Amino acid sequence: MELSQLLNIVWVMVGSVLVFFMQAGFAMVETGFTRAKNASNIIMKNVMDFTIGSIVFYLIGFSLMFGDSVGGIFGGSGFLSPEKLGLSVFADLTPPVFIFFQTVFCATAATIVSGAVAERTKFLPYLIFSAVISMVIYPVVGHWIWGGGWLSKIGFVDFAGSTVVHSVGGWAALVGAAMVGPRIGKYVKGKVNALPGHNITLGALGVFILWMCWFGFNAGSTLGATDELGHIAMTTNLAACAAAFTTMLITWIRYGKPDVSMTLNGVLAGLVAITAGCQVVTIKGALVIGVVAGFLIVFGIEFIDKVVKVDDPVGAVGVHCLNGVAGTLMVGLFANYMPGTESAITGLLYGGGLSLLGVQALGAASVAAWTIGTSFLLFGILKKTIGLRVTEQEETIGLDIHEHNTQAYADFMVK
Repeated sequence: MELSQLLNIVWVMVGSVLVFFMQAGFAMVETGFTRAKNASNIIMKNVMDFTIGSIVFYLIGFSLMFGDSVGGIFGGSGFLSPEKLGLSVFADLTPPVFIFFQTVFCATAATIVSGAVAERTKFLPYLIFSAVISMVIYPVVGHWIWGGGWLSKIGFVDFAGSTVVHSVGGWAALVGAAMVGPRIGKYVKGKVNALPGHNITLGALGVFILWMCWFGFNAGSTLGATDELGHIAMTTNLAACAAAFTTMLITWIRYGKPDVSMTLNGVLAGLVAITAGCQVVTIKGALVIGVVAGFLIVFGIEFIDKVVKVDDPVGAVGVHCLNGVAGTLMVGLFANYMPGTESAITGLLYGGGLSLLGVQALGAASVAAWTIGTSFLLFGILKKTIGLRVTEQEETIGLDIHEHNTQAYADFMVK
């Protein structure tokens, strides 16, 4: 094995481990931004997202994503033994390395749903949905864009997953939150009531973990130790910083004080928005993308909460859905950089015309239609069979006691 191949393997494994550790970040964000009586339930869902998702993605999902294409829609080979597919990328990375890298990305998409349906959803139907999104919903989109499917063939750009990972998780989160209904006390007589999370410190820790791990998420998507890593790290970081700063200023002006939880979500919004174009936009373009993400997270969450009246305890829809779509579209505006290639991808603002923007819009709309449709069908079946929601009494007591017979903070008064 040559040194260059070993370096690629090491880098992708480092990126994979960082993306895996994002599970801890999501768990801390969701736990901190929700109430203490549901903390154990949040942790359990995040653990199961990865454990169940890893199994079903290996057995079925990976092959749907990367198997021999059936009409550009899904992969149709390699089931149960995906390491035997013989993909060209295996030559540089070995099958287990590439499969593991794709597994941790899949788990991220599933986990996004957890926070949006938190504090009132039964554990069993959530597990079923988590398994299906990892086994079918996510892999089909992955095939369209990363597995040689129809969107990749028309030039759709999503380098690290604003659409494949984040908007898939975000659209599914929106459908799930709408179908399970709002938490008790959230909307009373037309009034929107805040139900604050119990530990902003945990939420902040989760955001910093995610911020750190995002460098593996984006830069690891090179699938090799290349000279693009620095550029990708810079666009990723500066978009997050611009979004956070913008969010802080907007909330300071609108609310009279800089809002901590919204600013933390602003960091994540910037990271989601830059993920599609982190390789192909300039550093200054990344700053602008971050500013747009800052505006979108504040006004988007307000719109979802106050106008649409979908109860999303952690802001997952605003962070992942709205900014996943926006980040995908902004590639069509700001793309102007492609290292190591003869033909650069160029967006509208750099003289590239409307072509790329049109492709990005088509891709975003197609993924939305697929994810909304399949999620609505699955959540609908679960709602009419085993039910989605705990009883009012169980919700009031908390899911820790009802679903797991435990308390995250057994020695403290919990509410």
